Amino acid sequence: MPRAKVQRKSTAIDMTAMCDVSFLLLTFFILTATARQPDPLDIQIPSSSYKIKVPDKDVAILSIGQGKVFYEIVGQDVKGKTLDNIGERYKIQFTPEERKRFSVLGAFGVPISALKSFIMMNSDEREKYAKQSPGIPADTAGNNELAEWILQNRKAVAEIHNNEPLRISIKGDAREEYPTVKKIIDILQDQKINKFSLITSAAGG
Repeated sequence: MPRAKVQRKSTAIDMTAMCDVSFLLLTFFILTATARQPDPLDIQIPSSSYKIKVPDKDVAILSIGQGKVFYEIVGQDVKGKTLDNIGERYKIQFTPEERKRFSVLGAFGVPISALKSFIMMNSDEREKYAKQSPGIPADTAGNNELAEWILQNRKAVAEIHNNEPLRISIKGDAREEYPTVKKIIDILQDQKINKFSLITSAAGG
């Protein structure tokens, strides 16, 4: 009895729909992604075997290096409200354009007297300025603008996010001298902030 011939079918798969979906997803991620801001300080963070992710909400990052302090506020809504609070505290009127530009800034280290001009700089000018900037004044015995930034940031988070606490992360240079770091910790403790995290790199195993 003759064997029945099995009809061969093409194994080609139409990938048009898959390509469309892939490009749509790629376009979405490109349009919604936020560009990572360059670090204003050359910081060599210490290593640690302890791993925990830095939260992406209700957090402020203090960068300490070269005797300077830079401050980073996370969240555009919180940045805008914190700037409003600082303006009220120091009697400075910020324009809608300045507020918009500040809401997308990364870490900054500039005295409040120079804040308006710093906001209106382009990215290249800010990067150049950061190298010669004195950082945020943090003199516990005199001009302590860092303490004011932390206080107004805490108020902004509490108002916008229903009394959620502001979490503090410290990114300290491993080569930084202890007195500089202790000064920052003293500022936090003056505001009853006794819990904060230290940003480290993964230790080589």
